[in-house]
Amino acid sequence: MSKFKRIKQQVDIVLNSRFIKNLSPSERYEFLQLCHRRKYKEGEFVFYRNDPGTGMYFIEEGKIELTLVPQTEQETDEVVEGFILEPPESFGALSIGYNLRRRSTAKCLTDCTLLGFFKPDFEVLRDRHPQIAVKFLQTLTNIALRQLEQATIAIEEIADPMTALKVQFEAYYEDQKDDE
Repeated sequence: MSKFKRIKQQVDIVLNSRFIKNLSPSERYEFLQLCHRRKYKEGEFVFYRNDPGTGMYFIEEGKIELTLVPQTEQETDEVVEGFILEPPESFGALSIGYNLRRRSTAKCLTDCTLLGFFKPDFEVLRDRHPQIAVKFLQTLTNIALRQLEQATIAIEEIADPMTALKVQFEAYYEDQKDDE
């Protein structure tokens, strides 16, 4: 692939990414400068469920499937239906702002080129361009809050509203214990 075509693909990803849509074009450019190109072969895994989260990825080329792959002998051999992602989608973002383990496994369905943005890259972004880092964290927070709201609604539907509230407060109190 020519260097021009590669740069154009990267620019298209960053300009069309829903994840960083709240950044201006010049802020997106600065963000892109901190991304690392990684190539994966068809069938290769980017990460596994329960791995420590170390960064996020933008898909430049190829298709990624996010699934719940069994991790222990106690789990069944059945793979739950996954989500297929294509350019310019991104995945794994919450691992940057939060100390979370991966909730899914990411597998390449085709040869893939990904742009990785990792925790040390965020630290550089924070030091060089704090305003971009704040916008990035705002996006992460909005995503996390939407996920919390959807999870709470699902718990209420499966159990009851009191159980959902209890789960939220137990997580809050556990977090407070960790800070002591």
